[in-house]
Amino acid sequence: MVSSFALFGPLAITLFLFVVGAVPYALWVTWRKPSRPVRWAVIGIAAATAAYGAGTVYGLAFTNPLGVCGDRTGDGVYMDAGRDYSLTSVDVDSFPPSITCHWTSGYSSEVVWFWAPPLLYAGLACAVSCFVLLLVNRTRRP
Repeated sequence: MVSSFALFGPLAITLFLFVVGAVPYALWVTWRKPSRPVRWAVIGIAAATAAYGAGTVYGLAFTNPLGVCGDRTGDGVYMDAGRDYSLTSVDVDSFPPSITCHWTSGYSSEVVWFWAPPLLYAGLACAVSCFVLLLVNRTRRP
């Protein structure tokens, strides 16, 4: 079976980072009182960063992609959890984050959590649109 970190780690780390980031964000908003577009831009950047980290399984996709897909047997072969298929190849894409495991049965599985790419794009769209709004507002000032 695939390690429990590969299964639950990205979700747990993402939630932990959001909770830990909420305290400095709240203090920053309270002390500095930034405008609404600036606050939403920061939220968008944080969401995109967390989603990218979760999508790459926090670096395991680049350092150990075989370990993300399956468990290594005593023979050094990576096997699919609960099945008797061995791993043939792994495709890793950096943007948008994607880890696709290919098995001897012809079956392919996507390891990246389903919510990571939409959250990444939503965070980027939020940040970019807020920055554009800030630039437009800045040029309109006398």
